[in-house]
Amino acid sequence: MSTAVANDRLVKRFEKWDTDGNGVLEPSDFQGEAARIAQNLGRKADSAEVRELLNAFQGLYENLAQKAGVPAGSGISREQFLNATGDMLFKEGEASFNRALSPIVKALIRLCDDNHDGEIDQLEFRAWLTGVGVPDSRAGDMFEQIDANGDGRLSEEELLGALRDFHFGRLDVELLG
Repeated sequence: MSTAVANDRLVKRFEKWDTDGNGVLEPSDFQGEAARIAQNLGRKADSAEVRELLNAFQGLYENLAQKAGVPAGSGISREQFLNATGDMLFKEGEASFNRALSPIVKALIRLCDDNHDGEIDQLEFRAWLTGVGVPDSRAGDMFEQIDANGDGRLSEEELLGALRDFHFGRLDVELLG
């Protein structure tokens, strides 16, 4: 994996999350992304699952702001974002990555887990991908790539692993759109 691949993916992530296009990531950008996902999934804005997703994205903003050295509520520039996320991926390791993104994965599982078994089956995964803006036509192939144990369900661990592998350039499955 080259750091160039990871950097390209992080730049794309920054641009996607900069929902208002002003060149900085602010709490409202993270809230906007969570609201967009919930809306795409057809979830009511006042549901417990949507509140959980909003809180998870707020927590991610706070984590990144702290790592970037900006005061809470301030904007995170592209350079600050790339430095903070690069440190998390390449210096701090898997545990730091999991701490930052696990709440979002858990919230997305709750939003998509229609049968409430704590895991994501192939139909629920299609809803997840559609919710984050990935074309439905790619969902089946992506599911097979992520289902490491072949049981037909995706656990939080498998989904976090897929997110890490995507950002390290080892997998071309973009779970956050």
